[in-house]
Amino acid sequence: MSESVVACDAVLFDMDGTLVDSREIVERTWLRWAAEHGLSAEAVLAVAHGRRTLETMEIVAPHLATPEEAARLDALEAEEESNETAIAGAKLLLEALPVDRWAVVTSAGHALALARLESVGLPRPRVLVGADDVVEGKPAPDGYLKAAAALGVAPERCVVIEDTPAGAMAGRAAGATVIGVRTTFRSVEPCDFLVEDLRAVRPLRAPDGTLTAVIVSAASH
Repeated sequence: MSESVVACDAVLFDMDGTLVDSREIVERTWLRWAAEHGLSAEAVLAVAHGRRTLETMEIVAPHLATPEEAARLDALEAEEESNETAIAGAKLLLEALPVDRWAVVTSAGHALALARLESVGLPRPRVLVGADDVVEGKPAPDGYLKAAAALGVAPERCVVIEDTPAGAMAGRAAGATVIGVRTTFRSVEPCDFLVEDLRAVRPLRAPDGTLTAVIVSAASH
């Protein structure tokens, strides 16, 4: 394990799998939908994490991919109850960052994202870019570019933290440094650093309290 210092002005987080461990409820919802339509569970789960619902449907079952069907599945997921928890280190990291130097960029809708963050005791972000805020979802960079702009920070001065290849690709396409967390997949490519969880990331602040860098204790790829 090696320690690196990454200069940055803001940190942009994915939510599911990065801040909130919601893997059980996400996979249960998709498995139920796959069974309902006679689709391969493995094929669905291979691409479902990190993408918006409609875009996952367009990959695995284009004939079923309609806004109405995606909205139905999102509503079913929102109604589900699950034992979600915060990813290890998430609360301490968010509370250590200046409140105007971090954002959440998620493939979930606003209401669901805020409910999940609140349910596990994580702070509410000042900037949240959700599924309905962009034309193209991950792996397109739109969400991360929008979050950087809302914070008034250049994308290349941002660190993106992600748990899926689709999200990592979005962060890389935005021009950010990407930290992958091994919470959903053992490998998160393309990323610049790979960590086990958020306990491996801590902010470095100047005497005036502004964010100058993050220190990453990276695992081997």
